[in-house]
Amino acid sequence: MSSTERLSQTSNTLQQIQLALEIKKLCFCYPDEPNVLHEISLLVKAGERIGVIGHNGCGKTTFFRLICGVLKPNAGEIVVFGEPILPGDFRPEIGLLFQNPDDQLFSASVREDVAFGPQNMGLPPEEVDLRVQEAIALTGLQTLSHRPPHHLSGGEKQMVAIAGVLAMRPRVMLYDEPSANLDLRARRRLIQFLQRSQETLLISAHDLELILEVCDRVILMDEGRIVADGDPHQIMGNQELMERHGLEKPHSLMPHVDLHHG
Repeated sequence: MSSTERLSQTSNTLQQIQLALEIKKLCFCYPDEPNVLHEISLLVKAGERIGVIGHNGCGKTTFFRLICGVLKPNAGEIVVFGEPILPGDFRPEIGLLFQNPDDQLFSASVREDVAFGPQNMGLPPEEVDLRVQEAIALTGLQTLSHRPPHHLSGGEKQMVAIAGVLAMRPRVMLYDEPSANLDLRARRRLIQFLQRSQETLLISAHDLELILEVCDRVILMDEGRIVADGDPHQIMGNQELMERHGLEKPHSLMPHVDLHHG
């Protein structure tokens, strides 16, 4: 093998290592709804933080469920860290946070809820305990660990749901409308948590200011396709583009005019 061939092989290997997610011509439709997603292709590098934006019904939640293997695509391929996603397969390296934390919380205490995932992975008790302690510390839930989740505030429930996913140590986290129904203080805590997160993130949100604060890349979806992909400030700052696809330019990107009164 020549030195050029070795360099090419090394480059290809590094590219594979660095890619967290590779989606090729993904298509999906429901029986009564054709072209929910149509030929979606996307490359996500490990450690990237990507905002997924678009009006209601553009396919964002369906897209996340396909990545997790909950739904089966009609065509195309999803590869996570070099391994294809097969529908129905449990892949602990992919974590999904639902829109409503009540859909994920059902145990008698916060600690039991966080332990549920690692226990069902078949891990030994000492490893389960380690992961629970780690996830509770990351999410700041130490003082709530013995409380029933259904007695907590909306923001606290959201962090418990996140801890339950983190306890499985995913490498890719999918957040579906994570700031929905949170008050201002809980939303700010969530943003600060996401900014510190080490996982590869895909965040679907109508909260465009959250996307601006957390994400280094954004994809805009409409009619089951990716219509824009790039820098969040450039894409979301394009008022004509945003309005054409049913969204508004974020307030923080609007020009501010100082009015001087004589």
